[in-house]
Parts: sequence; structure tokens; C-alpha cells
Amino acid sequence: MKMDGIDTSLSAAGRMETLPPVQALMAEMKMGLSTYLDAADEILRQSGVQLKPVPDDYFSMEKNFFSMLFLYSFFRAGIPKSRRCLYAAILQCLRGMVTGCDNLLDNEYKPTLDTDIPEAGIRFRSVVDIMVSDRVLFQILIDARRRNEITMEQVRTASATSMKTMTRSGVQEATEEAGVSTILTPADILETVHHYKTGILFQCPWDIPLVIEKPDMPDIEPLLEGLYRVGLGCQVMDDLVDFTSDLARKRHNFMVSLVYHGSAAREKKRLREFGITTEQEMDGVNLATDFPDALGQAADISHRFLEEGLNLLLSDPHRFLVEPFIRFLQQRIGAAPLISAIER
Repeated sequence: MKMDGIDTSLSAAGRMETLPPVQALMAEMKMGLSTYLDAADEILRQSGVQLKPVPDDYFSMEKNFFSMLFLYSFFRAGIPKSRRCLYAAILQCLRGMVTGCDNLLDNEYKPTLDTDIPEAGIRFRSVVDIMVSDRVLFQILIDARRRNEITMEQVRTASATSMKTMTRSGVQEATEEAGVSTILTPADILETVHHYKTGILFQCPWDIPLVIEKPDMPDIEPLLEGLYRVGLGCQVMDDLVDFTSDLARKRHNFMVSLVYHGSAAREKKRLREFGITTEQEMDGVNLATDFPDALGQAADISHRFLEEGLNLLLSDPHRFLVEPFIRFLQQRIGAAPLISAIER
């Protein structure tokens, strides 16, 4: 998923990091990120690669919003601080692997590790991010074993589980690499594509804690369902932003499906006009004027998923942040201008 740009909408309701227990969680997040960076730096230096100093906002909530949601869910589940710090480091390992895979599939580079490898070598930099993050994950688990926080059997199981974590979502992405020939219905896209692509992906941070904590599932099922719905809401928004690129590359897209299977004849005609074309040839497309009905539907569906998911995740004292969080995500994913256009 493309998550560019940040917004100040978290300030609209009082920044979450000023609220207990989130101040403590931010400190735990910083400890986890520092653990990841220290281990990555040690591994890279042995290979002759230098890790550059991190930018000032590296530890900010804006840069780590999703990781904070996952860490918040661990807190709500009653996982103790020491293992939340462990999982914060593991989250960054998973993030490095997921981002690296996305980079390779999308032929772009969003860094997890900023190194002195030449910037032109974007594929190799992504490969390095994946390899290093995988090695850091194993190192973190072994170090936890040495501190007697987990058993050797849990190290093995957690390591194997992390592979399952990556594969469940990645297999779906792989099915689209050669392009798709059928435009699925909106319901089928949610159930057979976005279910794996982002819904389950947002539950994956719980895979390793489930192995180690063995919690009572009824206690965490609402949290897992909340993460799942947030993932779906984000992916539907992502499809708005990627409408033209997904259409050109013949990728599944919820917005395209709404138009194709919808009842708005003018919008369906406009979609057929594209035919087989390139993304550059669709520069003149304006979703708000060309596909207003489908855009409105997609925005409403995304908002509903996000609202339902965040209400499940956040405790009562923090539910006033649901709408600011949704606005923040709209900005971060890049869908805010599209949604604003149909709200005017």
C-alpha cells in the first residue's frame, strides 16, 4: 500500500501521544525501533554497508501510526511491557519485509533502512531491507531466549510463523503480477482479494504474540476484527488513489469494480472508453467528475470499515479519536483530495 504524506489532524482532538497510556507506549515503540536499528546496523557493518543517521521524525507517531495501533492492541490485551517492547521491534522487522516486497512488486523504493547503497539501485536496496529485517527478527528472538523471556521452541515457532505472515498476503499479490482478465464484483474483491491483501495483513502483527502469549481468543477477537476492518478501509482508500495505475496494469481495484458492476450508465461508458491504455494516457481522468457515484460509494464504504475497526480497537476514553484518525489516514494514503471533492 502507498502511504505517503502526513497530516496534522491528530492535533484536532488533542494528540494521542499526550494521553495515558499512549505516552508509555510511545516510549516502548522507541525502544523497539532502537533495538531494530542497532541490530540492523551491526549486521550491515559486517557487510561493509553503512546505515545513515535516522531523521528527526523517525520515532514520531505520524511515521509509526500503524505500528502504534498494533502496539495499542497488545496493551489492551494485557501483554506486559517487556514483551510489548519485544513485539515493537518485531513489528519493525515485519514492516521492513512487507515494505521491501511492496517496493519490488511496484518497482519503487520506500526505505526501511537508509544506507549508503547507491540510490539508483532500488531493487537491490529493497532486497537488502528484506534480508536484513529477516536476520534482525531471528536475532531479536534469540536474544529474548537468552534473557529467558521465551523458549527455544517458541523461537522456532515464531520464526516459522513470520514466514506464514508474509506468505498469506504475498500469494494474493503474486496472482496479479501478470494482470487479471476478469473484473470481480465488489463483494468478491473484498472477500477474495482485499481479505488477504490487507485485511489479514493487518492481523499479522498478532501472529507471533499468539505463539508466545497463548491468550484467551475471546478476549482478543474484537481487537483482531478491529485491525481487519481498519485494513480493509485503508485498502479501499488505496484503490481510489491507485484507480488509474491499477486499471493500466490490470490489477484488482475496488473502485473499478464499483463502476463496472454499478448501475451508472455514464460512468460505465467512461470506463469502457479507456480500453487498453497506459497510466500516462489517463492523466486527464478526474474521479470526482468522471465517476462521482462510485467514488462516493467507495468513500462511504472505506469510512464505515475504518469507523467500525477503530471503535473495536480503541478503549472508551480514546474513542473520541476515531474521526481524527480517519481524517489522518485519508491524508496519509492520499485519498483526502478525492473525498473532499465529493463532499463539497
